Amino acid sequence: MKFTDLISYLRARFEVEEGQTMAEYGVVLAVIAIGIVVALGLLSTSISGAIDSVTSNL
Repeated sequence: MKFTDLISYLRARFEVEEGQTMAEYGVVLAVIAIGIVVALGLLSTSISGAIDSVTSNL
């Protein structure tokens, strides 16, 4: 195995991992977004009541 072969191999390995990293960030972002949507859905009545209370006091 030549040194240039080793360099080519290492470059190929790191290029593949960059794509995996982007996919992992996408999955994490999707999970966070779903969590926010679910939390807002569960708290929507409380949020609406608080906003109504503030507007009635004004």
